[in-house]
Amino acid sequence: MPSDEESELPQLSASAFAALQEFYKEQEEREAMEMSARDVSVKGDFSEDWQLSQFWYDERTIKGLVDMTLEAVGTNAKIALVSCPTLYTEMKQRAGPEAEVTLFEFDRRFAVFGGDFVFYDYRSPLNIPRDKSSYYDIVVADPPFLSDECLTKTAVTMKFLTKRRIILSTGAIMADLASRLLDLEKHKFEPHHRNNLANEFWCFTNFHKTRDVS
Repeated sequence: MPSDEESELPQLSASAFAALQEFYKEQEEREAMEMSARDVSVKGDFSEDWQLSQFWYDERTIKGLVDMTLEAVGTNAKIALVSCPTLYTEMKQRAGPEAEVTLFEFDRRFAVFGGDFVFYDYRSPLNIPRDKSSYYDIVVADPPFLSDECLTKTAVTMKFLTKRRIILSTGAIMADLASRLLDLEKHKFEPHHRNNLANEFWCFTNFHKTRDVS
């Protein structure tokens, strides 16, 4: 028979108990995802998926693009990365404790980055959170395909997300379209990839040129 003290303890209803269990389960899943994201950030062990037209930057390019971004907006800024997941780890580490770095990416493997990951398909360029309109201090993008359709639709996303500043990494053959769509100019820094690609890649911006990071 329960004591008087035990009988006075509040009793949870079955529905409240189930809700509490669900809360703890979700909390455990979030913690596991965050731990996994930290592990991946340290190891950097995502392989390229060529079916998704993934070609990772080399280390010099990652550093150069992060340098360029942080020189443009400083630390503790709001930064959007569109289809360029290899920039995420270094950007996150260097952007400052109050910075907001969001990766808009089709490959759901990168969902291990938790709340910093937003699923993104360039074919639906505005199928992204509406509260992110003109939200980011800068948008850095690398459209997955060298086609007019892909750049045109990615440009819609970039213009929606950014307050003003844009960095675009894409093939040199897209220069005219990048200028017409986004009023971008070629930057002296040229991106390179771990696996050398046949196509020449350029970097484009719409703000005052930074120092040479080559």
